[in-house]
Amino acid sequence: MRSALWVISFIVAFSFTAKPVNAQQFHGGITAGIVGSQVAGDTYSGFHKGGIFGGGYVNLDVSVRSAFQMELTYFQKGSRKNPDPENNMYDNYLFRVNYIEMPVLYLFKIDRFILEAGPSMGVLVGYYETDRDGYEISNQQGYNKPARVTFQINFGLRFFVTDHLGVDFRTNNSLLNIRTNNVTGDVWRLWGYGQFNDALVLSVFYQFK
Repeated sequence: MRSALWVISFIVAFSFTAKPVNAQQFHGGITAGIVGSQVAGDTYSGFHKGGIFGGGYVNLDVSVRSAFQMELTYFQKGSRKNPDPENNMYDNYLFRVNYIEMPVLYLFKIDRFILEAGPSMGVLVGYYETDRDGYEISNQQGYNKPARVTFQINFGLRFFVTDHLGVDFRTNNSLLNIRTNNVTGDVWRLWGYGQFNDALVLSVFYQFK
């Protein structure tokens, strides 16, 4: 918890120092929201794992309709399965992974609407996992740890409600195996087998001008 607070403090400080250098080209802002996530390949389908998302960004206008944006965000992902005794399902599984993520996005502007797409790199800052009975396994010898570095592709749509305040909906999908080792049940994605984070993010942002 203490390390997460340090990360959030750093992100907020980064955001406020990212104010425009040139009002015609550079913009900076802060963003925060909620995450629904799953892990493809772990047999638990559905975006049942909740999390938080927050950080700061700077962007550069390169034309009337185009811009590039860099972000620094704290991103909680993972997978969850809650018991359902009424249907004789007693699994109580939780996989929680926290990242510092750095997206680089291309923005295409259509009035107040903005389409966004681009890659991101994530650095693991914390993890926790239980077995199907709810007992922690992430502290056991031989545990298949999450990879320290991940790569994702992002697609989204943002909308300015006012000149400064807006909402953003984004998908975030892993391109590489998020585990250190391959295991039985891994799925294929693009160029290899593994487990992959899939996340949906709904956030609000405030942009300085």
